[in-house]
Amino acid sequence: MKAITLLGSTGSIGTQTLDIVSQHPDKFRIVGLAAGNNVEMLADQIRQFRPSIAAIWAEEKLPALQAAIVDVDPQPILLAGEAGVIEVARYGDAESVVTGIVGCAGLLPTIAAIEAGKDIALANKETLIAGGPVVLPLVEKHGVKLLPADSEHSAIFQCLQGVPKGGLRRILLTASGGAFRDLPTEKLANVTVADALKHPNWSMGRKITVDSATLMNKGLEVIEAHFLFGLDYDHIDIVIHPQSIIHSLIELQDTSVLAQLGWADMRLPLLYAMSYPERIYTDWEQLDLVKAGNLTFREPDHHKYPCMSLAYAAGRAGGSMPAVLNAANEQAVALFLEEKIRFLDIPRCIESVCDRHQNDNCLNPCLDDILAADKWARKEVLAIAEKLENSSQVISVG
Repeated sequence: MKAITLLGSTGSIGTQTLDIVSQHPDKFRIVGLAAGNNVEMLADQIRQFRPSIAAIWAEEKLPALQAAIVDVDPQPILLAGEAGVIEVARYGDAESVVTGIVGCAGLLPTIAAIEAGKDIALANKETLIAGGPVVLPLVEKHGVKLLPADSEHSAIFQCLQGVPKGGLRRILLTASGGAFRDLPTEKLANVTVADALKHPNWSMGRKITVDSATLMNKGLEVIEAHFLFGLDYDHIDIVIHPQSIIHSLIELQDTSVLAQLGWADMRLPLLYAMSYPERIYTDWEQLDLVKAGNLTFREPDHHKYPCMSLAYAAGRAGGSMPAVLNAANEQAVALFLEEKIRFLDIPRCIESVCDRHQNDNCLNPCLDDILAADKWARKEVLAIAEKLENSSQVISVG
């Protein structure tokens, strides 16, 4: 039985991870849980899975959480705030930590888990995008496994099993195309938050669903693939695949192409990351190719989705630039979700902030450099958004 700690337990990744644990009680047990601010759901999870330790990020919610589980015996250690989540990440005998915290907030808890010698089931792409120059050396130093738990990178990882060193030639990341894949480009200026959150294939959190609509999620995955698999950016491509049956592909040196297929279900990559190198039997619906029908592909439109080009440029720049890109995107998406900027302002804000960072890009960043870049980028986006609101200033996308 593998001991698991789960960060982000009340989000989409967290609830699906706990669904796996509940279906396989002979394979997994929960050591620690950490959540954002959903007291009621976290209390129910504590009552069901009986972790030794739990934390809630919103410190003001700790008394409510304590009251909500007063009947639980034995009582878990209860903590709050970022420090509490970090303590959960490093705590006890957990062998693997599933990182489902959204955004760069997952970076420090993930680092704490690595330094405590725990394997990482990585469902938080921002950890590598922003912190790759720091995280990868720590993974090597502490001898832990960093296993991708999102569908695309899990697909690549699964396809690579048995491929000899040096055998990988190219990565092809598949993208659903998001909410606006069939919408003419000229209509994007008037789309709403509700429109952007109507993902055609997946049920995900609000932030990542907007990232899917801008295709920034795929740009961020390009950077993550670079760090995970060591390929340069000229050998990582994106292809639109509306059906989301093929979750990604690899091309080998001899031009042979391998793909991983399955229904759109995040539990599969999560299960593989949690159980690796085992393959655990499930009663989930098996893939029926006849039912799946036609599988189609098309080239992504870089004019319609400028965030992809911004991500490639930031990845190639390296250093602290990916952290700036990621932070600017997080802040811009948050403002869009609050209806303070328009959909097309998201790439405009990101491009402006990345341009301003070029002369200050730190090519060999330490953790403090990354955190400083993250903080600076968020402030810059807020300043740009304020100008947009006050003067309807338009920032052109080059």
